[in-house]
Amino acid sequence: MKTTFGRRTRVLAATIATAGLVLVAGCSSDDGGSGTKTAAGGVELVKAGQLTTCTHLPYPPFQSEIDGKVQGFDVSLIDLVADDLGVKQAILDTPFENFKTGAFLNSGECDLAAAGMTITDERKKNVDFSDPYFEATQAVLVDKKSGISSFADLKGKKVGAQAQTTGEDYAKSKGLDPVSFESSDAVINGLRTGQVEAVVIDYPVVQGWLKDKANADAFEVAEQINTGEQYGFTVKKGNTKLLAAINKALAEAKADGTYKKLYEKWIGPYDESASSPSPAA
Repeated sequence: MKTTFGRRTRVLAATIATAGLVLVAGCSSDDGGSGTKTAAGGVELVKAGQLTTCTHLPYPPFQSEIDGKVQGFDVSLIDLVADDLGVKQAILDTPFENFKTGAFLNSGECDLAAAGMTITDERKKNVDFSDPYFEATQAVLVDKKSGISSFADLKGKKVGAQAQTTGEDYAKSKGLDPVSFESSDAVINGLRTGQVEAVVIDYPVVQGWLKDKANADAFEVAEQINTGEQYGFTVKKGNTKLLAAINKALAEAKADGTYKKLYEKWIGPYDESASSPSPAA
């Protein structure tokens, strides 16, 4: 609708200009003696006046610290949710393994998790996923001088992946024994320093790396693998009101063009298939 588009355009401008959030070292359910923890639509928050998001830094282009602020595609989308709720987003950096168990959601430290996270049946046992907001593929990134031209060429090679990710799972499922790195930064550093000969990781992350000329000069994508993955945001099981607010914001962003603008800002040329119309099961 016209009025929705105008509001979203203003939100988008604010997101691009200021990132609209604060990186916090921790949070609690204490409201500090001011304000209410109930946001618009009756959504209960763990801390008054803010939507607290668990993530794992860095994971560009979805979330990373740029010029002292945590920014990225995920961050910008959740800013839209926070705006609808009438609050600001705050970011809590946590270990990635917590996203599988929903530990920080269950303990009341975060309202939701946004970490470029693939929707899987295993993870659904512990958390509730939003509708899919991104179609993801895996990529094999190699040194241009490696002679590796496909995933099949990785047999017998030293391969790296980020720990606890679907890229690592995929490599293992194909009989590889990847070196596990704690973060995406560590993955690319491992390739750069020769600790590994190739890495298997989400293609959008590789797209972000290759925007840097030094990386583009040194590395290339040997193969892009369609694994049928979709990303989703997560909330504590049973938190239906917050889940509905996230899904509403995503649907509006896709309908009014905001999603496309954010995709082009953070990821690259817009791919219509990246915005899946199918809801989470």
